[in-house]
Amino acid sequence: MIRLLIVDDSPFMRKVLTDICKKDEEIIVVGEAGHGEEALKKIPLLKPDVITLDIEMPIMDGIDTLKNITKNYNIPVVMISSLTTEGANLTLKALEEGAIDFIPKPKDIFKLSDEKIRSDITNKIKAASKYKIKLDYKKKSIIRPSKIHIPKPNSSTKEFEYIIAIGTSTGGPRALQSVLPLLSAKINAAIVVVQHMPPKFTKSLSDRLNVLSNINVKEGEEGDVLKRGCCYIAPGDYHMRVETINNKHIIRLNKEKPIKGLRPAADILMESVAKLDNLDKVGIVMTGMGSDGARGITEIKKSNGYIIAQDKESSVVFGMPKLAIETGCVDKIIPLNGIANEIMSIVGVQ
Repeated sequence: MIRLLIVDDSPFMRKVLTDICKKDEEIIVVGEAGHGEEALKKIPLLKPDVITLDIEMPIMDGIDTLKNITKNYNIPVVMISSLTTEGANLTLKALEEGAIDFIPKPKDIFKLSDEKIRSDITNKIKAASKYKIKLDYKKKSIIRPSKIHIPKPNSSTKEFEYIIAIGTSTGGPRALQSVLPLLSAKINAAIVVVQHMPPKFTKSLSDRLNVLSNINVKEGEEGDVLKRGCCYIAPGDYHMRVETINNKHIIRLNKEKPIKGLRPAADILMESVAKLDNLDKVGIVMTGMGSDGARGITEIKKSNGYIIAQDKESSVVFGMPKLAIETGCVDKIIPLNGIANEIMSIVGVQ
């Protein structure tokens, strides 16, 4: 059984989460707390396996509580976040501070009774329970590329030679922070990313990564023309594709039906990348729950692309990389802190 401690200043929210978890035979709610100080007193007594933690609370808020938990206990934390711009920014801060994942709190709290939302909540709690905290993404020393393969000059007038498609989910925001900031601004590629997040969250993530990175990082917009040294993150609740029009590679957004409950879906993005002519392709599947990306990298491989999967040890959740590897299409399995170096070794600079 997974022992769960629920921390939220709303008694109603605590009851809703308790009722949801009671219906799952793998989870037992061992206690509740209305604020951070109360939670910190209860942790050594209740010995939870996972903690759900509201961000905005009186007395001690979620961020300060999280810092105390990560400093003193080896317990995975799943944040409860409001679907606002401020909520998104605070959630990203929490993920940087060590939270494993987050549960979006809908404006209409009664929507938590929706079967898909209930399933997402229990699945995230169960996934967090399996994660053994072992990486400090903020403090871990990462070696920047020292040897870069420079492609031989050619007569091409293309602005860049490569397109890199990345798919990630649980643990992805911190994982992307360990990859994108290490890429050269002169990278011989454009980068497109699907990170499973709601609207507003992908914009906050893009803005945060842009501040940290040498490359330009932005949320993808309808009609964006891909440029060298730029990264485009699919906006929450939109599928993102890349199409070639008049020799330019253009982002297209749509609200077609979710794929296995996901919109955006990495499979959709990667399948469109596989169809692009005159570009070499790199497909990357990183930490995340589920199978998204497995079908997409298969198509990229068929178009002579190079495929990378994050290894089990450095993944928060090994679901997406594991199923990608099982396709037999992955060329290299490497730890998170080696992915940026591998990208630069493949594509070089221009």
